[in-house]
Amino acid sequence: MGDIFGGGSGIIIGFYYLYFLTDVVRINPSLAGTVILISKVYDAITDPFEGVISDRTRTRLGRRRPYLLAGIPLVFLSFFALFYPIDLAQEMQRFLFVIVSYLFFSTVVSIVMLNYSALQSEMTLDYNERTALSSVRILFSTLSSILCAVLPLEIVKLFPDVHTGYIAMGLIFGAFFALPFIATFFAARERPEFQRPPEPFNWRQAFIEPFQMRTFVYTLLMYLLAFVAIDAVSSIVIYFMKYYLLRGDEANFVSGTLLVAQVVSLPFYVWLSKRTSKRTGFIVGALIWMGMMLVSLFILPGQPSFIAYLFAIAVGLGTGGIVVMIYSIFPDIPDVDELKTGQRREGIYSALITFMRKLSSALAIFLVSNALSLAGYVPPVEQAVEGVTQLVEQPQSATFILVLRLVFALLPTVLLAGAVFFALKFPLLPEVHQRLNRILQARRNGDPETDEMRREAQAVEELLY
Repeated sequence: MGDIFGGGSGIIIGFYYLYFLTDVVRINPSLAGTVILISKVYDAITDPFEGVISDRTRTRLGRRRPYLLAGIPLVFLSFFALFYPIDLAQEMQRFLFVIVSYLFFSTVVSIVMLNYSALQSEMTLDYNERTALSSVRILFSTLSSILCAVLPLEIVKLFPDVHTGYIAMGLIFGAFFALPFIATFFAARERPEFQRPPEPFNWRQAFIEPFQMRTFVYTLLMYLLAFVAIDAVSSIVIYFMKYYLLRGDEANFVSGTLLVAQVVSLPFYVWLSKRTSKRTGFIVGALIWMGMMLVSLFILPGQPSFIAYLFAIAVGLGTGGIVVMIYSIFPDIPDVDELKTGQRREGIYSALITFMRKLSSALAIFLVSNALSLAGYVPPVEQAVEGVTQLVEQPQSATFILVLRLVFALLPTVLLAGAVFFALKFPLLPEVHQRLNRILQARRNGDPETDEMRREAQAVEELLY
């Protein structure tokens, strides 16, 4: 249930945040992208330290759960601040408010989600059980995402004043994201054998050695490239529907259809992973999605509305594989690290993964926002009629529409091609993980290390590092 926040908030930010900044807060698209980019510089400094602190925390509640408890009020407040429609007179004042609110939200996401994600490695040590566990996690995440794709704008539309609508939306979804962590805190358990006193802190081991692990680097590249593609499409789809297909009122329903298809695809990818590998499931999902993004070049205004929904279904069937497989791979990474270091450092890897997730979103919004700005995007004009704020949309140029279509179709295709390339090189296949688990279990049991065990450990390490 904790990923109700992780999945849902990411969807709202991906689908609506750029639009909120350009059309409601009314800051220039390039400034909007700069907000996100500034926050990532901040995250690059703070996220790894938060992971170290989490790994070195020792309380009677465990290493991770205290942070989930503290995060409950912070999740609510930070999300409300993120979508507060500030109405200061100067654009630079609005820009500074948005930066502060986004940094607050970004900090809360880091603290809560890195500890939530770190728990997943402890729930089960089995390769296939982790895939099943990830599929349940992604089920909750995607159900939340469906609601977050469809409902935010519907809530805003309930109010004649757009500012009041966004305030209500922020309050409702802030509570929706925060409250499930009560259940997560009370239900989750941490493995006692992973709570032993931490080793003395070592800068090189914490911040350099993870990037010497081939398995982790390939996972990061698969993740970053695929999720930049996801976030790029998410942030631009409302413009694609509104200004190209002229079906802006259906944008949230098309996005919801995509996410329903993503949920439906989960059992297939769990089955495929068990029959083959997590790597295969990821590649299949990426190839389906790549093909559909090229098909989008042939979707035209005036065609029957069901075509847009069929397209969304096909894309969802592809993205489902990418999401569930990458989140199934993450819990295996601390096992590889334990082989070399003898420590359980889920927090460090979860922090790096959380940072990369936020970086992917930032890169996508930065790229898309600057492409829209350079293409000549004309934002709506704000009008106040009898005290009610309304937005009047402006016509867009043919150049803007062309750039919109090309970015929508080609940017994710190129990124996914890179993700597939690194997936093909990914070495942690099921049989390798079985060998790794046997070595780690023998060490945890204190079994005497034979020459054969040393040779096997060295062989597995050479494959994965």
